Amino acid sequence: MLRRVRRALADVPAAERPEDVTVPRTYARAGGPAPGAPETVRLFAERVADYRAAVRVIPVADAASAVAAALTARGAERVVVPDGFPADWLAALAPEQTVLRDDPPLPLAALDGADGVLTTVAAAIAETGTFVLDAGTGQGRRALTLVPDYHLCVVRAAQVVLSVPEALALLDPGRPLTFVSGPSATSDIELDRIEGVHGPRTLEVLVVT
Repeated sequence: MLRRVRRALADVPAAERPEDVTVPRTYARAGGPAPGAPETVRLFAERVADYRAAVRVIPVADAASAVAAALTARGAERVVVPDGFPADWLAALAPEQTVLRDDPPLPLAALDGADGVLTTVAAAIAETGTFVLDAGTGQGRRALTLVPDYHLCVVRAAQVVLSVPEALALLDPGRPLTFVSGPSATSDIELDRIEGVHGPRTLEVLVVT
């Protein structure tokens, strides 16, 4: 492999630096359905479901009841909720459902003992069924969505764009970006899927329109 790399670089002048070469970036950055358009949201939901995640598209008026119902169905009574998560989406929680705030930061044992985590996102990508976290409002630090075994994520339809280039244009490259496509999983040499390797085994997504 290294021989092939050296062969490919044989005619590159010794003084040339990577920044001397203009990289064509003519790939599509727009032109498809608008962010949040019904076909964009539908494609995102289809791709998320392909990753074996539960996904539902609901009107925003039902967001609070849908969040509470999802946690109840999961049996999640102690849920980590980052600062900035919309308070009105927590209004229908049952009395036995306790919100754990991460301020001051919860110790690892507390995260491990939680029944799940509830977050928003920075952006979502329809073509890949991916949502992106940037540790911003309603998302919290990376450990919150890495340790608990259940992640309930609420995505606003307006945050769903068609393609990766469109999403990257919305994101701040200086922030810690995490791209999530389905529950944590990997496959062994026999291609047997194993879930929960380095993150939540169960991912549920609510898209509010």
